[in-house]
Amino acid sequence: MSDGQVLRAPLEIGFDYTRSLGPVLSRFMAGLADRRILGARAADGTVHAPPFEYDPVTHQPVMPDELVEVGPEGAVVTWSWMPDPLEGQPLPHPFAWALIRLDGADTVMLHAVDAGSPENMRTGMRVQAQWAAERVGSIRDIACFTPVGTDPVGTDPVGTDDVLQTGAASLTEGMLVAPINLHYEHTASPGEAVYLRGLAEGRLVGQKCPVCRKVYIPARGTCPTDGVPITEHVDLPEVGTVTTFAIVNVPYQGQKVAPPYVAAAVLLDGADIAFQALILGCDANEVRMGMRVRAVWKPRDQWGITTGNIDHFEPTGEPDAPYESYAGHL
Repeated sequence: MSDGQVLRAPLEIGFDYTRSLGPVLSRFMAGLADRRILGARAADGTVHAPPFEYDPVTHQPVMPDELVEVGPEGAVVTWSWMPDPLEGQPLPHPFAWALIRLDGADTVMLHAVDAGSPENMRTGMRVQAQWAAERVGSIRDIACFTPVGTDPVGTDPVGTDDVLQTGAASLTEGMLVAPINLHYEHTASPGEAVYLRGLAEGRLVGQKCPVCRKVYIPARGTCPTDGVPITEHVDLPEVGTVTTFAIVNVPYQGQKVAPPYVAAAVLLDGADIAFQALILGCDANEVRMGMRVRAVWKPRDQWGITTGNIDHFEPTGEPDAPYESYAGHL
């Protein structure tokens, strides 16, 4: 959206973080699903919970059947109050993040404590695990901790409220899948705003440095070579040259184009820096360095103040650019 001369927009970055758990962490997660917290004993006799996979003293691998049970009660070592929980955090109401040393453990575990108010929190207080109603083999199987002898202070039963399940990791065949999401508001710089407003008009606008006379797109406001402000704007053509590229063969969740496809650095005619673009309109194995391409815009009624106005680039059919014309941009 536009607020006077300032462009702001809410943005979200999200992906599913996936990793294999291995034999030790697989057993730790399976234990949580069974309401058991397991730790690993090091060669020096200390018990680490959550468990390590390799002994920090001897560096030897840990055997899964050697894990020992700890907790489910413990003591708060240190804590910090969370007055305004974020989406996906363990509880929908204010709580404490705490480092908890479980009974039988020598290390601490980070988790949420549902204490009602910061006045109810203190270092050294005894807390107990509260288990989620539905457990899947995830650290979120411990919905939270509460002071010993109390129940969760929230109005919703821990582990059953939909908010508590948002972003919860799941365990499938020894794999941990944890959704990662980042929400933030982006404020465009003056140079970036010029570039975005140009796209809303169907123009590719760059900026020319008053000292070195290099043209940068997207516009950035300051020359990275000379460090001086840039105020001169330059309209650039929608044709350019592929300098380098990568063929994407690996599928992933949310992918908008089926692989294989090409992500390339495109150097627009008259520009002194390339920018990344999607190359379509030909087989991925036909894309090459020096290929001449042009921008393909979305239908006008789908335009906004966004880089998404350009859907992709496609080959122009022209002869390839000579190597010398883009050699300095690899």
